[in-house]
Amino acid sequence: MNNLTLLGDEAVALGAIHAGLSAAYGYPGTPSTEIMEFIQDWKERSFIAKWCANEKTALEAALGTSFAGKRSIVTMKHVGLNVASDPFMNSALLEINGGLVIAVADDPGMHSSQGEQDSRFYAFFALIPCLEPRSQQEAYDMCREAFDLSERFHVPVVIRLATRLSHARSVVCPAPGKFQNSCSKAKDKTQWMLLPAHARRNYAALIVKQEEIRRWSAAHPVNKLELEDRAFAVITSGLGGNYYEENLTDLAAVRNRMPSRLHIGVYPLPEESIRKLCEKAKEILVIEEGQPLIEERLRGILSQSINIRGRLGENKDSEPKIPRTGELDPDNVRAALGLPPRTSVLEILPAGDPAAVFAEGKIGRPPQLCQGCPHADSYETLNRVVKALDDSEGHPKVCVNSDIGCYSLGAAPPYSAIESIVCMGASVSMARGAADAGIPYAFAVIGDSTFIHSGITALIDAAEANTPMTLIILDNSTVAMTGCQMTAFPSAKLKNLILGTGLDPAHYLELEAKKQLIEENAAKLQQEAEYRGLSVAVFKRECLEAARKRLKSEKTQ
Repeated sequence: MNNLTLLGDEAVALGAIHAGLSAAYGYPGTPSTEIMEFIQDWKERSFIAKWCANEKTALEAALGTSFAGKRSIVTMKHVGLNVASDPFMNSALLEINGGLVIAVADDPGMHSSQGEQDSRFYAFFALIPCLEPRSQQEAYDMCREAFDLSERFHVPVVIRLATRLSHARSVVCPAPGKFQNSCSKAKDKTQWMLLPAHARRNYAALIVKQEEIRRWSAAHPVNKLELEDRAFAVITSGLGGNYYEENLTDLAAVRNRMPSRLHIGVYPLPEESIRKLCEKAKEILVIEEGQPLIEERLRGILSQSINIRGRLGENKDSEPKIPRTGELDPDNVRAALGLPPRTSVLEILPAGDPAAVFAEGKIGRPPQLCQGCPHADSYETLNRVVKALDDSEGHPKVCVNSDIGCYSLGAAPPYSAIESIVCMGASVSMARGAADAGIPYAFAVIGDSTFIHSGITALIDAAEANTPMTLIILDNSTVAMTGCQMTAFPSAKLKNLILGTGLDPAHYLELEAKKQLIEENAAKLQQEAEYRGLSVAVFKRECLEAARKRLKSEKTQ
């Protein structure tokens, strides 16, 4: 087959397609979104590929596909795995039938996320295999392998990506594809019924599988052990292996012998290889992208007399270590190896070169709403209402809780309109809690897609109590933040869904988000805020980027 230049996300997608994929489900979240987009755009599609309301429903749909004997993949970003954690943990206790792969893209450095969460911990927690590719070719190969592995051990398998791999391109050499599995239900249905008696038996079976899974990991060629200088040992994982190797030339120039090294690309940890690597070591450096999972476990495997350095390791004297937070890169790995800094770009550029100004970070452009974004008019409307209501000092009268999406940028000037951003759907529940605590005018701001994802359940709570708060849904008819994917539930049906929660129809309001209507909309919104019960205002206008994409698509059809 012809070689292809692919993003890491696209390599995972192609691997799934060539593994005999029957169904793909997911929820958009940077840096994972391109996996599903690639699968959906595949021209010779003989499989299902759907965005879902949230990650939990996506994983549950994939479980249904697996129950029927077919292969499925679920895509999400790291914090999305929190949403899916209930079916995720329980899926490890099922006798997985058709291969089930969970592709999770972590975001070290928090480029577009609210946390640096490391998905490897979830795989360890659930006692299931985790594969961590370090290149686009490995992403392709490991995805194909993950389906086979899932059916071999009858457990779900996690593929853990990171932003720099997900969004970088490299050449991938594909292999011939496989046919889809035939439809066949699990032979023993009790292995899919987690009643306590069955769950206890299934958990015991999962524990028994661990030894075979450990043997697989120990023998895997990706977990490569190289023994040289036995006093200094280096353990790398995922992209950490790439950054270590970028510094090998300089490291060889200052050392008589290279450190011994173990690279880890599949989990559980290959404990025997670790012991062999470290049996004569006086010092160990752990280079892993994300949180210190390997480093923490080394302290339980090895003698406490060995100096272990990494994101947690205490340093002797002035020994450098890897920063506790943020992404790895060749430079912070270089410092941990004891190498001097590389020549700075500022030393290369001539004085006064404009590029030097950028390199020093003197010019920055913070993220902001697009020109003409409907959210800008919605926030200007809300700010007028807040200013009118919050006219006293002392006891707070107004709070504005927001959510995850483009509209999070309403926290920044010139709007400075929102006060909290926690997780998907939290704005609605937090506004309810603030109202219960005595704040007279509690607002929740949420997008249409996030509302379907996690806001609807919180609205049910508020509707049941008729909480005195105002929910503002910014309906731009798309999942704009991640590239304008289609929402799982059409905007035209939102009203019936909202009223179905028990909301009084008299306090459901639809407003057109337009600059010329700001004054009129502010008056209507303020009237609803004064109501001592639950009200919902939907600001409607299509995202400009989504409209451009839609019109371009219509022209090409």
